[in-house]
Amino acid sequence: MVPGALFLRDSPHGAAVSRQRMSVLIRAATAADIPAITAIYDHAVSHGTASFELDPPDAAEMVRRHHALVEAGYPYLVADADGTVAGYAYAGPYRARPAYRFSVEDSVYVAPALHRCGVGRALLDRLVAEAEQRGFRQMVAVIGDSAQTPSIELHRAAGFRLIGAIEHVGFKFGRWLDTVLMQRPLGPGASTPP
Repeated sequence: MVPGALFLRDSPHGAAVSRQRMSVLIRAATAADIPAITAIYDHAVSHGTASFELDPPDAAEMVRRHHALVEAGYPYLVADADGTVAGYAYAGPYRARPAYRFSVEDSVYVAPALHRCGVGRALLDRLVAEAEQRGFRQMVAVIGDSAQTPSIELHRAAGFRLIGAIEHVGFKFGRWLDTVLMQRPLGPGASTPP
């Protein structure tokens, strides 16, 4: 594979994607990216179990969320594939209490036609690096639905380890869903004080 480029294959989610080389730039998300981010998340909420939201938020809410995270110093990234937003990822607070301030929770969403093409891995790798540069020490993945094997494997490949599961805590699409918890250290992790 050519560094900085992805090779695409046919997508299991509808329209075929050509096998041509696609250059991908991971960069900070901007306000101009919000419509594409909103569309990607809308599909994830409406058709998947990665998010436990039941109703997709509109663009105004996605602008508010983006602004809040960026203003608080968290990384928020997009995968720009030849001028099109192919996916996005961000880190946010793991929990609101102050003792958690060095721990973040990651979120990664990829356009349906580009699942399993390397976009998620590129986003997650850069997100880990960005969170480390900002002084965060732990990253936690809270993966909706224990059947989300691709997300679990993505995180495992990026150095996360399984730390547990909370069974039957969500109800969506007429069934109970688990939450899988994975974690990885950032930088020195817990080996030194912050």
